[in-house]
Amino acid sequence: MTFFRVDNLAIQFGGVKAVDDVSFEVREGQVFSIIGPNGAGKTTVFNLISRMYTAKKGRVTFRDADISRVAPHRITALGIARTFQNIELFQNATVLQNLLLGRHVHRRSNLFSELLHLPSVQRMEIEHREKVEQIIEFLDLQHYREVVIMNLPYGVCKVVELARALCTEPKLLMLDEPASGLNPEETEDMAFWIEDIQKDLGITILMVEHNMNLVAEVSDRVLAMNDGRTIAQGSPQEVQRNDDVIRAYLGG
Repeated sequence: MTFFRVDNLAIQFGGVKAVDDVSFEVREGQVFSIIGPNGAGKTTVFNLISRMYTAKKGRVTFRDADISRVAPHRITALGIARTFQNIELFQNATVLQNLLLGRHVHRRSNLFSELLHLPSVQRMEIEHREKVEQIIEFLDLQHYREVVIMNLPYGVCKVVELARALCTEPKLLMLDEPASGLNPEETEDMAFWIEDIQKDLGITILMVEHNMNLVAEVSDRVLAMNDGRTIAQGSPQEVQRNDDVIRAYLGG
């Protein structure tokens, strides 16, 4: 079975080719990272996969199914979750409330049963709360459970957004610059979370990241992009030694 594959993905905005014929495959259980300088097209690839954009060309396959034209709201239900460069949390809600929102894809009730608060609804609510509490414990967020998001430090908000994505029970977790804005200690913690998510929860991870220390520490495979195109692909060590990658980062 093909777990996740991108074939010849392309999109342009005006005359600019933001993503130009990009292809890669992520095997189940891997951490696969996409790197490149600012404007390389990394986040655009994420937006194409999550259907925020529609590709002009190419195909995205997830678990042997073509998801290139799937409605955006169905992507999470298929088993793909993502985080964002800029934290997308409900600022006036608590950590617990934000995480419970991540369970919406697993709701099996209708308006009638909700209004009557039938036993089936009560059992479902208990199940959702148990799943959320498991994620809270997994990511050591117990102390922040009832804290409103706007009162949390940035580094904790990053973990909360990661937690909300995990509450959807994804098969593929897409992390868009998870270390962005974090200090070295928080970045090291994020590396631990990523490794634990991969090994303990068995979730495959597709990551966009600028921090090369984090990429080298957690990644099985790396794709390097520049100007919308693939310039290298391989192990972290192979990509870091690639002349085209060095030029893209340092110039020349």
